[in-house]
Amino acid sequence: DVLPSPDGPAPSGGITEIRQYLRAQDIPFHDGYSCLHTPSLFTGDRGDQPLSANAPFTLFIDKTTGSFLCTATLAEGTWQDFQANGGVRLRGISPIPPASSEEMEEEMRQAREDARCIWERALPLWELLDENETKDTKALFGISQVTDATLKRFGVRYLRTARSLVFPWFSPQDATLKGLKLVRVEKNGGTITYVEETLPRFDCYRNLFGLPLIGRRDTELVLTGWELDALALHQAAGVASLALPRGTSCLPPTLLPYLEQFKRITLWRGGDLRSWEAAKLFARKLSLKRCSLVRPGNLQPRPLEALNQGLNVTKILRSALLASHKSIVSFRQLREEVFGELVNTEQVSGVKWARFPELNKLLKGHRRGELTIFTGPTGSGKTTFISEYALDLCMQGVCTLWGSFEINNVRLAKIMLTQFAGRRLEDQLELYDEWADRFEELPLYFMTFHGQQNIKTVIDTMQHAVYMYDITHVVVDNLQFMMGHEHLSVDR
Repeated sequence: DVLPSPDGPAPSGGITEIRQYLRAQDIPFHDGYSCLHTPSLFTGDRGDQPLSANAPFTLFIDKTTGSFLCTATLAEGTWQDFQANGGVRLRGISPIPPASSEEMEEEMRQAREDARCIWERALPLWELLDENETKDTKALFGISQVTDATLKRFGVRYLRTARSLVFPWFSPQDATLKGLKLVRVEKNGGTITYVEETLPRFDCYRNLFGLPLIGRRDTELVLTGWELDALALHQAAGVASLALPRGTSCLPPTLLPYLEQFKRITLWRGGDLRSWEAAKLFARKLSLKRCSLVRPGNLQPRPLEALNQGLNVTKILRSALLASHKSIVSFRQLREEVFGELVNTEQVSGVKWARFPELNKLLKGHRRGELTIFTGPTGSGKTTFISEYALDLCMQGVCTLWGSFEINNVRLAKIMLTQFAGRRLEDQLELYDEWADRFEELPLYFMTFHGQQNIKTVIDTMQHAVYMYDITHVVVDNLQFMMGHEHLSVDR
């Protein structure tokens, strides 16, 4: 398929099956927040020796999906890969090679090489010879209050030719450069937007920015969605802070092992309701009992704005709300959230469609937890319209999963790519790669089913995609094809 489909199946018995298997194999383990911790199968020269409970527990198994990551060797794989290696007692075992193609590996190698060339050309901001250029650049990115010492600590550089800040991704294993993120500012009238570009491409970019600066004894963390917020937090409050690679759109499960050491995580995402909703979603993934959330509001903007406005960042962090709550609450506990909804009525109504103002009048916007049904006779344009409708949201960062049971994914992706480019690409094939690269950056995934399907399999796949990719919008096209035409019952 043209785009990635959700990864391999999770263990059928879930966490119970994983625990039973580890006990049967005499593999010591203990419970973490999101993962089980075990000694690694991939370190040392054990020969025939069983895994020792005294060995460092550097292998993490995701409790939801069964996929694993060894933080010592960076070996990773599915639960099936783990089982295939569980009984192996070979000398000098090497990590499981990723199941990616040679083409993919070559692409990653090329991205690392490109990143290295850019990194060498970029300069630390304080080394620009012209003081005015340094001042103007800092002002442009809103970091006039961020000190050179902070920029130096996090290794931030500036690429003059692209007028971009450069944020490095260093391997937590050996501190080599794995990739980087370029951020530039675009001004449109009075509106400022930040444009990001990553090497390697976005879906392979898994940098927890600031991770090499975290000490082994750090037990408290502030998790942000933006690199500049992590800088501001460290400078203003001296706290351990990390930035997620994809902002509010996604917390990839492969990053969870690096967050296991923290007993308390505060999520401070941004000033809008979408960031607040994303923070609540991520807190579930990280384990509610250790998470607190900074509620958006005028007096609690994002960390960089708080630093620029001279607000007391430590005080804001202390006011964070616990993510876990009891089954019964009083209005006193809800009043601040109710006030937030009244202040942000436009945002509460959902993500607006940019291309369909008339649709905004009918539906107000896309909101989680709602079902919208489009009906019409065969050939009336349901699929064409819904692909445009979903693409509109996807371009605004709404993570979307398509279940196309009627037409295959290659044809659907061709329709959506044409709509995205706004031109007939078959007449301009020389532009295909440019538009395909941009289309690939969208948070868009396809289920690989076609025709009639077992409904439990479809629901399980949807749930898996929600966990893996933080999907907030699912399209099913269409119901008859998904369920088949025979034996339609009330339950179905």
